[in-house]
Amino acid sequence: MTIDFTAESASLSTELRELRRDLHRNPEIGLELPYTQKQILAALEGLPLDITLGKDLSSIVAVLRGGQPGPTVLLRGDMDALPVVESTGLDFASANGNMHACGHDLHVSGLVGAAKLLAAHQAELRGTVAFMFQPGEEGMGGAKIMLDEGMFEAIGQTPDAAYAIHVAPGAPGTFVTRPGTVMAGANTLHVTMHGKGGHSSRPEDSVDPVRPILEFGQALYSMITGSFSVFDPIVAEVTQLEAGDAVNVIPASAKLGASVRTLSAETTRKFPERATRLAESIAAAHGCTAEVVWNEQYPVTINDGHEAEFALTTLTERFGAERVVEAPNPVMGSEDFSYVLEQVPGAFVFFFVSPEGVDPATAATNHSPEVQFDDAHLPDQAAALATLAWERSLRD
Repeated sequence: MTIDFTAESASLSTELRELRRDLHRNPEIGLELPYTQKQILAALEGLPLDITLGKDLSSIVAVLRGGQPGPTVLLRGDMDALPVVESTGLDFASANGNMHACGHDLHVSGLVGAAKLLAAHQAELRGTVAFMFQPGEEGMGGAKIMLDEGMFEAIGQTPDAAYAIHVAPGAPGTFVTRPGTVMAGANTLHVTMHGKGGHSSRPEDSVDPVRPILEFGQALYSMITGSFSVFDPIVAEVTQLEAGDAVNVIPASAKLGASVRTLSAETTRKFPERATRLAESIAAAHGCTAEVVWNEQYPVTINDGHEAEFALTTLTERFGAERVVEAPNPVMGSEDFSYVLEQVPGAFVFFFVSPEGVDPATAATNHSPEVQFDDAHLPDQAAALATLAWERSLRD
């Protein structure tokens, strides 16, 4: 039995828009999002859901158990905002110094809509649908914390499939995904060169750590082109440099920080090995020692091939071929839905929602204080999530 959730979602338009704009006015950051959690719970009130709240974060796991046997499908929506001062000029703009500059207010609202759509068909639903409302996506690994707290136990089993939709500027109403790697892994590299401080007028009495840290920063880019395949690319950018405080003092140490994006587990493993060897050799050449700290912040986001193809086919059948695109390349940004996809076959889908009249080619991007997302597309977002869950339940 196929259901036209796009037709049914139209009646939710006003309700979802009001929820989104309320959350947009009151953004919260990090793992503790009490207002956001309260508003989501209020929006879900009355639905036949088993609800579990997080212990170390303001998460919500809401489980809809269908009237027929079948698979378990997980749908995710992240809840947190960013410490960005909004400058959109919207009449529902935030004024508290934070901003939903990555569209998570739409993610939450769309997921609430999907829950309402599917709950209306609970008796006919095959299997179980779990709605994952997740704080702390913006760098705090909220998905991993939810997994560690026993999200799958709250659901009752490890899901058979998982899907998430993320809004972005682009041609309005377009869905984009791909099989395999869809987003990069996020990593940080910190290197400290230790030398011997002294007076700047007598460098011969010191061991200057600034020279090797500058040399390493330049050599890092050459190392990438010489050690890694262009078909498994890396984006590494030195974003931090730190040395002495006084201009006439040679410091005892100098530091460098870099953001490193990788597209495979192999390059994620290999990069710190090569970077450490390079840092230590440059340090030794200058009479210094090197301290290297590597942190894997988020894994590579990898769509299951079958689930990504299913998502592309299902969304095409529902919304039309002109609104569904298979991306030729991954995105170098990162996403902690990757933790879920490490354990559950699934797909991460982008949804372009630039406002009418805004040129997608020049539109402000996610995380910009000027970025805008059109909540007129929320019914389609909710319908897309509901359709993916429903159609996936019919496969098993």
